[in-house]
Amino acid sequence: MGELNNGLIFTNEKCAGCNRCISVCPVFQSNRAVDENGKNKVVVDGDACVHCGACMDICHHEARDYRDDTDRFFEDLEKGEKISLLVAPAFIANYPKQYEQVLGYLKSLGANRIISISFGADITTWGYLNYITKYNFKGGISQPCPAIVDYIEKYIPELVPKLVPVHSPLMCGAIYVKKYMHVTDKLAFISPCIAKKSEIDRPQNRNYVSYNVTFNHLMEKIKGKDLSRYRAKDEIEYGLGSVYPQPGGLKENVEHFLGKDVMIRQIEGEKHAYHFLGVYADRVKKGRTLPFMVDALNCGSGCIYGTATDPANENNDDILFEIHKQRMADHKNKKKDPWDRRADYAARLKRFNEQFKELKLEDFICTYSVKDNRLKSVSDAQIEEVFRTMNKHTSEEKSINCGACGYDTCKNMAKAIANDLNKKENCIHFVKKQLENEKASINEMTIQLQEKQEYKEKKYQDIMEEFERIKMAVSELAKGNSECAEDATAMAGAMADMMKFSGVLKNSVENVTESVQGYDEINESIIKISNQTGMLALNAGIEAARNGEAGRGFTVIANQVRDLSEQTKGTIADGKRQSDSIIPAMEELNAETDHFLENVASVNDRITTLAASSEEIAAKTGEIEFLVEKIVEQMEEVIKV
Repeated sequence: MGELNNGLIFTNEKCAGCNRCISVCPVFQSNRAVDENGKNKVVVDGDACVHCGACMDICHHEARDYRDDTDRFFEDLEKGEKISLLVAPAFIANYPKQYEQVLGYLKSLGANRIISISFGADITTWGYLNYITKYNFKGGISQPCPAIVDYIEKYIPELVPKLVPVHSPLMCGAIYVKKYMHVTDKLAFISPCIAKKSEIDRPQNRNYVSYNVTFNHLMEKIKGKDLSRYRAKDEIEYGLGSVYPQPGGLKENVEHFLGKDVMIRQIEGEKHAYHFLGVYADRVKKGRTLPFMVDALNCGSGCIYGTATDPANENNDDILFEIHKQRMADHKNKKKDPWDRRADYAARLKRFNEQFKELKLEDFICTYSVKDNRLKSVSDAQIEEVFRTMNKHTSEEKSINCGACGYDTCKNMAKAIANDLNKKENCIHFVKKQLENEKASINEMTIQLQEKQEYKEKKYQDIMEEFERIKMAVSELAKGNSECAEDATAMAGAMADMMKFSGVLKNSVENVTESVQGYDEINESIIKISNQTGMLALNAGIEAARNGEAGRGFTVIANQVRDLSEQTKGTIADGKRQSDSIIPAMEELNAETDHFLENVASVNDRITTLAASSEEIAAKTGEIEFLVEKIVEQMEEVIKV
């Protein structure tokens, strides 16, 4: 398992996780569904990918992109690196009016020599014919297409021995430039193909080509440049190698020299080529008759519409006319030209070998390696376990085969899940079943909620009734409290009057006490006077007795005065006794009056406080009544909801 999204083809941020890329990919394990920032995304396993470009063609979101060496190529040109160009024959076909201008512009930036890979294709044809003849190699698969080669090495390694061990036109051209032309410059391939980078990076090829500069990225890089003053073209003449980019180009070259009697199986397009290779492997295994050669290309329209060309060109027939123009180029006036159609097949082949007599076949022989990247087999038990987790229990559920997940069968989806390439949540029927289960659960919950709602409404109604009773009770309490406050206020007024009266009473008692005390003082004075009167009467009686008859009348008066004095003293004594009993009573009354006043004052204070509290309670009761009304309104709104 390689690093995800670090290969030549990768998934960018536009991915919508639609699975269309999975549906067209010839490699089961190239795509992996992942969650990225909560979003489903299908990314590329760079080691598993063969760079066929099918995912780029099918993606409506432009979510697949690719890497090449275009930026590095321009950076190195600017640094003054010596670089020569190898130009794919498809370049002139795609840009017949701009071809010379673009090459001229690149030369102005420092590009040195310009060599068409059409010449390299001629060498490849020469190599194929000589190798097949020398080794009687029948049924071989052509290898100009690196995507086809990568696929065979990784996924059908039993067909590796059937790959013709002659380099592709690109590598044949590069080897010729380095070994026979002795060019020491770095080589940049002006390329219609993303997968050419993987061919360039093969260990045996690394000393030849340094840059894969794709058509799309090159034209994007020079977009907006004024190219009108630039002109340049390739330096080496070539033959039918120029038709290699179109479907059946190799077949046409071989038939040009061997005739149409040889059976060449032509196959192209991602949908057909990789399926064909599997069938072909079975044919080889069973020892069945094989064609003279298999001309296999990844792209349905050949390299002229390669993976790194402008998709809009697929509808441009001018490209096909340009290829036809090159095919029909006049070679008949050139002496012993191998491309002269008037010569017979034997003469053509002889001339062809004569043209390349200085070449050594071994210089253009390549080797292949088995990179068996096939997934380990998944047992039926593992598949069944995946189906169980996907809630697929019946044979019908296991074979819906809708293809929405990107795989052609439910079993393949289960296989992908078992290999950690995908997840059950990407199965639309799993999600649908989950939704159905959730819908049933929601319906059940809805019923329960309805029941709870009814119960809640009843409880709310009961609560509202309780609130109504509370409201009425609070209203009555408020009313009673208000009346209580009024009564307390009236009592406070009455107590104030009583305190006033008590004050007057205290003053009266004090005045009476003072009067009684004054009376005692008067009595003391009267008693003194009575005593003095009694002494005078006694003295008068003594004097009257001395005077005999003369004092008899005075004696009577003295006795009467003495009797009056005694009566006065007796009366005063009685008053004194009464005063002695009244004063303590008055003092006790005064003390009780003080105590009474203190109690009245305390009661008055309490009544005043009670009145204030009653008023505060009345106010708070009003607030409570308001809040109760507000709660009732809110409860009614809740019930409505």
